[in-house]
Amino acid sequence: MAPVTTPHITMLGTGNAMCTRCYNTCFWLRSPQGAVMVDAGGGNGIFRQLHRAGIAFDEIHHLIVTHAHTDHILGVIWMIRKISPMINHGRYQPPFTIYCHNEVAHALRTICRLLIPAKICRAFDDGSIVIREVTDGESLRIDDMDVTFFDIGSTKTKQFGFSALLPDGRRVTCLGDEPYNERAEQWTRGCDWLLCEAFCLYKDREQFRPYEKHHSTALDAGRLAQELGVKNLLLYHTEDTHLATRRENYTAEAKRNFAGRVVVPDDIETVNL
Repeated sequence: MAPVTTPHITMLGTGNAMCTRCYNTCFWLRSPQGAVMVDAGGGNGIFRQLHRAGIAFDEIHHLIVTHAHTDHILGVIWMIRKISPMINHGRYQPPFTIYCHNEVAHALRTICRLLIPAKICRAFDDGSIVIREVTDGESLRIDDMDVTFFDIGSTKTKQFGFSALLPDGRRVTCLGDEPYNERAEQWTRGCDWLLCEAFCLYKDREQFRPYEKHHSTALDAGRLAQELGVKNLLLYHTEDTHLATRRENYTAEAKRNFAGRVVVPDDIETVNL
C-alpha cells in the first residue's frame, strides 16, 4: 500500500438500515501508512461500493465491526467469502484481521459455519483470517494508528466505538450508530473529528421517530459536538428520502448549535482529515 500525504475517510455508505437509495453506513479510514475498514453494510453491495471507491481487496487487511446488526455485519460475511479464496490462490497476502467484541465474534463464526463452505472457513483455522476479539478500553496498534475500543453503552445490541490516534497527533472518534453516552467522554472530548449518527433532521422527528429507535438528529449531534469541544463533525447513518438536499439541510441544522466544521458526505465521497 503506497503512503498517502493526507489522512482521509472514504464513506462507502452513509445510510441507516432501511435505506435503498444509498448504502448502509461503513467507511475506509486511510492514514499515512495504513488503513482500516469500519463495518461493511448489509450485503454484497459492499463489493460495488469498494469498486466505485477504487479500493482493492488486497489493500484491506484490517476491518473493525462495531456491532452485530444486519446492516453492519452481513457485508463482513461477503468480505470473508471474497478474501478467503484470494488467499488460497495467492492473490492476497494474509492475514486479514477482523476486530470486534465477543458477541460479534460469536455471530461471525456462527453465520460462517452455517452459510459458507467449509473450505472457505478453513482460513480461520490456519490463521490467514483472524477474528480478534477486543475488550472495552483496549488499545491496539493498527498499522500507524493507535486505536482504542470502547463500549458505547447501547441499550439495544452491544456495540463498540473506537478512537484512532493518527501519527500527527490528531484524534478521530467513531461513536458507532447510536447517541453519545458519557462513558465515551475521555475519547470524545476535544477530538479533532467526531463521527456521529444523525438519523434525521429535528424538524422531521415526528416522521422518522429517531428517539424511539435510540438515534439522534442533526440538531442533537451539533449540540453534542459543541459541548464536547469537538473540532470537526461528520454525520452519517441517515434516512435517505432527502438525499438531494441532505448535505445542505443537515449541515445547517447541526450548525445551529456547533461552531466548528460540519461534513455531511454522500456515498463514495472522500473527506480529508
